[in-house]
Amino acid sequence: MPLFVLASASPARLGVLRAAGVEPAVRVSGVDEDALTAALGASPSPEDVVRSLARAKAEAVAHEFDDAVVVGCDSMLSIGGELQGKPHSVDVARRRWASMAGRSGDLLTGHAVLRVSGGRTVATAAECSTTTVHFAEPSQPDIEAYLASGEPLEVAGAFTLDGLGGWFVDRIEGDPSSVIGIGLPLVRRLLADVGISMSDVWSADQ
Repeated sequence: MPLFVLASASPARLGVLRAAGVEPAVRVSGVDEDALTAALGASPSPEDVVRSLARAKAEAVAHEFDDAVVVGCDSMLSIGGELQGKPHSVDVARRRWASMAGRSGDLLTGHAVLRVSGGRTVATAAECSTTTVHFAEPSQPDIEAYLASGEPLEVAGAFTLDGLGGWFVDRIEGDPSSVIGIGLPLVRRLLADVGISMSDVWSADQ
């Protein structure tokens, strides 16, 4: 079984994989997300944006390995016709929550799986999963406390499902693991597309 590589610094994605029986090698891609998105040209679809980012992250680290399966992911929230990544600041996160509260949006996660053999990529599969998230209307003191925690600043859409932000998500329609950052059902299908089964992955981790 080739080495399973997660091309992401996200502790949430790592946690999902570990809970699902996989202990990946972690490599951080260092991809400039804003520059890559700008390079896609005028009005790319939200699905194209997250797929392209996920593929770029996987490709950025694939050359480090001789025999591996490399998984890249990228998530953004589409709400009110706007595609939102990480807010990075309290002011941006506050504005986003003002527009999100009491509404629903689509959390899009691009997934790319690269099969590396003999030091080169021999197969690639990429797709996007979409899950609808229905947000609560938290009080202003609750939002300020959430912002002060720092959690929403470096996550797509300024919320989490598996952390403090879970208190402010009324319900979702779709795959919860994808909202956390890596969709297990979709990754399973993409692994199969590049010739890797779950029994292979689990056997290698034992």
